[in-house]
Amino acid sequence: MRQTVITILLSLTTAAAAYAQTAYDALMFSENNYEGTARSVAMGNAFTALGGDLGAVTINPAGSAVAGYSQLTITPSLTYSATTTKGVSPFEDGYLPYFQREMKSRMTNFDLPNIGVTYSWKTNRSSGLKNITFGFVANQTNSWNEDVYANGTNSTTSFMGAIAAEATNNGYRAADLAAADAYDFMPWKAVTAFQSGMISTFGGVDDQYVGASELIFQNSATGENEIAVGGPLEQTYGRRVDGSKYDYVFNLGANISDFVYIGANLGITSISYNTNEYFMEKAVDPADFEIMMDNGESMYFHNMKYKYSYSADGVGVYGKFGIIVTPGMGLRIGAAIQTPTVTNMSETWAEDGETSFSNQRYSAMSPYIEGEYTFRSPMRANFGLAYTLGNIGLISLDYEMCDYSQMRYHVNNSDRSYFEEINTDIKERFGISHMLRAGLEVKPLSCLAIRAGYGLTTSAEKLDVWGNQIPVQKTHSAALGLGYSSKGSFFADAAVQTRLLNDEYFMPYDDYIFDAEGYVVEPVPEILNKRSLWKVLLTLGWRF
Repeated sequence: MRQTVITILLSLTTAAAAYAQTAYDALMFSENNYEGTARSVAMGNAFTALGGDLGAVTINPAGSAVAGYSQLTITPSLTYSATTTKGVSPFEDGYLPYFQREMKSRMTNFDLPNIGVTYSWKTNRSSGLKNITFGFVANQTNSWNEDVYANGTNSTTSFMGAIAAEATNNGYRAADLAAADAYDFMPWKAVTAFQSGMISTFGGVDDQYVGASELIFQNSATGENEIAVGGPLEQTYGRRVDGSKYDYVFNLGANISDFVYIGANLGITSISYNTNEYFMEKAVDPADFEIMMDNGESMYFHNMKYKYSYSADGVGVYGKFGIIVTPGMGLRIGAAIQTPTVTNMSETWAEDGETSFSNQRYSAMSPYIEGEYTFRSPMRANFGLAYTLGNIGLISLDYEMCDYSQMRYHVNNSDRSYFEEINTDIKERFGISHMLRAGLEVKPLSCLAIRAGYGLTTSAEKLDVWGNQIPVQKTHSAALGLGYSSKGSFFADAAVQTRLLNDEYFMPYDDYIFDAEGYVVEPVPEILNKRSLWKVLLTLGWRF
């Protein structure tokens, strides 16, 4: 059994009145992959019990009071994302009928994962409340960087054939798909395909469809019409994703007798996400795709392109409270809890298609639709232990948990039942994700620090889209870094991090050719996407 989830892409667009969210979107917008400063990243963000670093204020608000001085940091970064795609053979002998080519894609982004300032006010007391810290910090808590490209030939199934089969099986009427307001009440994918010439009716009826890449044959034995792909098609799939999630926190911290540190954040979450997907089919030899017109003339299919674009922006608010205790002997204990985040989301989505024949080109474009809704991310809690060896070094361990079954969508109108189905799906399919983080810092010189970090996150998904139990997926990260601290106020840190991402298996369109018993006769493409992600960070800071 393959130890992953197969996702079906480019097949989920619905009517214009609907929203574009899925249970996967809820998870994507709720997850945190902390970034912050180069020091916090280099140590795996295992800072719940440490503090003293502005990258850690998002993790534990009490950390701002640990430093005992004011500071300013800014952290630019460079992200490098690489993907390798190739089709997956559906046969035991390894024969691959589609997406045979191994394709590599790369994407580079510049970011600013941290910028912040804190001011420490000393009370000049030897015990009790010794100092209060005020701060404003912006830390990146997630980012999306991916450019996927897959290509190959296929002679047995087609994207347009799958849309035609779906339209036929659902009994869509041609008059409805052709209507001027079809996007208001019909599934968008079918409307775009019909109005752009990807699919058409045949046989003199208005609810039977054939793809532009398909030919109609008469079975000599049964006398019935059969549909099959006319010949080899060059198929191309592409996806580009970019965006980020930031937490802007207003922080208040307090140092009590250098023994207990407490803190609170008023957090504002900002989400920006964009994705563009496309699928293209091109006739290797247009002569294989002859279409007879009613007037007796012939035309030939050449190529098509289907595109779906989606963007989402949101602003949310939450509270977070933390504590760090230093009982002595170098031991440090920390904990923090974050309230659910309530985010107002706005989204825009659209799709378009075009089909070219030997003597004609057809195109269609949906309206750009905007939707607004409220999204609630679940609360999260983290705990940490650390041990310091004076000025020599330290080691730190963190555990964080979040129950993603508590995610909820709410529509911003009186129809409270609108998201009932997807919210039930979230509750049933998702559960608790566990995050383990570890960090190490060694100081061979008073001005130099060498750091290493590791992170492990378990997937929150328990059931796939069909309700089957799936194995727990694990995402690993590793980091290394260096730190320099001058005798004055200036300090600088550098880090490099890699995330070891799970392989992704996806289908750009769904199965549609079955036998009488319901078994797949011709498998549709399944693509393996191998991903790697690297990030380089540089923090410049000043203490005052």
